[in-house]
Amino acid sequence: MDALIPFTTSGSLVDLVDKKVMVILRDGRKMIGVFRSYDQFANFLLDSCVERLHYKLEYADKDIGVLLVRGENVVALGEIDLIAEDMVPLVEVGLKEIEEKINAETKRRERDQIVREKVLSTMGFVNEGREGDAY
Repeated sequence: MDALIPFTTSGSLVDLVDKKVMVILRDGRKMIGVFRSYDQFANFLLDSCVERLHYKLEYADKDIGVLLVRGENVVALGEIDLIAEDMVPLVEVGLKEIEEKINAETKRRERDQIVREKVLSTMGFVNEGREGDAY
């Protein structure tokens, strides 16, 4: 009877071995690679791994190689449908170009945050936490 109960622990990862997966980490990075192995703590090994950088409908892949991911850093893990992957409306651009766009966007957001904090502080609001403090 116990054999009919689906896995609810890291044992459920056995179906993903040797398949292409995407992993979203706590810091927001997205890793794509071939799922090779895992342990009881949901630590796992990705082979042929790349970090996918996005900016709007453009992307670039940064080659990582072999990556050991600690289970506590994983937010989401999913298999990539190899057929549907080709139909995604993203345009591949150069790594340097996408990094420049991401850096410019990050600087713009930081500048906007400083202005927002100044305006809110004049109204009596205090910003004690930052995005990501919930982890």
